[in-house]
Amino acid sequence: MHIPSLKEVVSADEWQLRCDLAAAYRLVAAYGWSDLVFTHISARIPGPEHHFLINPYGLMFDEITASSLVKVDQDCNKLSDSPFPVNPAGFVIHSAIHQVREDAGCVLHTHSRAGVAVSAQKCGILPISQQSTFVLGSLAYHDYEGVALRDDEKPRLQADLGNANYLVLRNHGLLTVGRSIADAFLAMYTFENTCRIQLDAQAGGELVHVNPQILTGVAAAMKTVTVGQGAGLVWPALLRKLERMDPGYKT
Repeated sequence: MHIPSLKEVVSADEWQLRCDLAAAYRLVAAYGWSDLVFTHISARIPGPEHHFLINPYGLMFDEITASSLVKVDQDCNKLSDSPFPVNPAGFVIHSAIHQVREDAGCVLHTHSRAGVAVSAQKCGILPISQQSTFVLGSLAYHDYEGVALRDDEKPRLQADLGNANYLVLRNHGLLTVGRSIADAFLAMYTFENTCRIQLDAQAGGELVHVNPQILTGVAAAMKTVTVGQGAGLVWPALLRKLERMDPGYKT
């Protein structure tokens, strides 16, 4: 399907945001975290209006481009011309978080096999890997209430998330919050691997838990490991990888 380019229609800042968000969708597909056309990644457009970009419902993640992303307001009104609807369940979850988290530049939600499997475990995320220590420093849980279609779930979701950047949606999947698209993506990469490692470890022998005292220094350790750049260290490399694999996201 041909979708006209918005590069000359939107501001330079919005176009860059669209390119980064389309890249995140393509990378989620490349890493095997997508669920056909379901789940979402949203990015807030800077400004007081709290508008954000979200995927056109019906496109596979590896089809999404910068121009196909849909701009919506807090009432799910489309603010850009698009032949595609917006998934109402995705809107409820993402709009709830963008509404109360001023730092939520990006919200990334997945239904990956490992993520859903761990979300169904009563124990939740276990402190059994280095990856898990980064997650546990900012982790919250939200109980399953069915497909997220009702606005009355929003206050409970907001309260459960609080200031955390990692959220286990019980019996449902994973969600990360980041100041930037890069932050949310790196967080999900860590979250996903935490779940995969946990399932693999549980298939073996007795588990060894990380000393709880180690968890208190995780934030400082991450800053040191990424030489103070955080996700900014790896995001350019991911974009270079995507350029080699699938450069069409920038159209």
